[in-house]
Amino acid sequence: MIVVVGIGAGGWDEIPVRHQQLIRDSAVLLGGKRHLDLVPDVPGQRREPWPSPLREGLPALIDGLGDAVALASGDPLVSGIGTTLISLLGRENVRIEPAVSSVALARARMRWPAESCAVVSLVGRDVSLVARELAPGRRILALSSDESTPGQVANLLVTAGLGASSLTVLGELGTETESMQTATASAWAREVPRLNIVAIECVGAPLFGWAAGLPDDAFENDGQLTKRDLRASALARLAPVPGQHLWDVGAGAGSVGIEWMRAHPTCTTTAIEANPDRAARIARNASHLGVPGLTVVEGRAPDALADLPAPDAIFIGGGATRPGVLDACLRALRPGGRIVVHGVTLETEQLLATAYQAHGGELTRIAVETSAPIGTFTGWAPARSVTQWTHSIG
Repeated sequence: MIVVVGIGAGGWDEIPVRHQQLIRDSAVLLGGKRHLDLVPDVPGQRREPWPSPLREGLPALIDGLGDAVALASGDPLVSGIGTTLISLLGRENVRIEPAVSSVALARARMRWPAESCAVVSLVGRDVSLVARELAPGRRILALSSDESTPGQVANLLVTAGLGASSLTVLGELGTETESMQTATASAWAREVPRLNIVAIECVGAPLFGWAAGLPDDAFENDGQLTKRDLRASALARLAPVPGQHLWDVGAGAGSVGIEWMRAHPTCTTTAIEANPDRAARIARNASHLGVPGLTVVEGRAPDALADLPAPDAIFIGGGATRPGVLDACLRALRPGGRIVVHGVTLETEQLLATAYQAHGGELTRIAVETSAPIGTFTGWAPARSVTQWTHSIG
């Protein structure tokens, strides 16, 4: 059993007596150097700093260790070591004894009720994760990786047209050197402590919503893009669910997989794309729209599908007629999974009609027309009709 004890920024003297006793009584003490230095020496106690890189080195450190106490900052389950240990050892082998989290302290300093703000961890992560949360009037607490994070957040806001947004950087919360600095994103040019949280109050024009069907021009593309109305129809049937995984096969600009991930922070996507330029474009689009964690696999289905994480849903926007693609996708789906396939050619239509006869599901033909000039008048310009096959695995 590993007991993870949270330590506030005030150090040893602010640790509850019960937690101090846990630390003293433990034969093995784990933690970062900063945390280990806060604890008085205990004769005979073995002390082990976290390995670097952490995730890769933890299994070897923990193997055969037995009972131990691990030290963490604040609440170990707020972007902390507690989450990592539970994922490695299971809930039954880890006990959490939290202190006040930095998030709670930041909300208290800002006087922001918990229900009024979003929390985004940028600890060791891409700062573009903030982009998904941006909206006028939105309050966001961003957990920083280091002293460079506030400047990166400011640049992101300016690029997004939200330069008038207010940034408050809360440094070394809970210590005697606690600090608070505020400026607009466009005017941000300050030195801040390494330990900080960025409080953002968004000001500016609306950006993108979370409903399916973002404008087509939200995506950099070369024409290989599932258009807005078709994308909304596909995502309605793919039905994003928190924690589930999507394969976006023949991803093009990556629009379906990106919108799947924007539906909830725990949704994940693997985009499979054979064209290297498009694969790079997918990654750029994902970062721009706040889901930099999207995985891009450069390759051609069905070979590129081997050894990928099993999907809960699959979208095939291109390449469905390639031998073996549809069969491989159907085999890969988890129970309860959904598949949506689009086709614009007669050959793909024939394939989908056969799949519908064999498996059932829903076969839909979608025709979209948009207004366009006809001389001095306005008329309807039809796009190519798309056949959509949807099927759910029982």
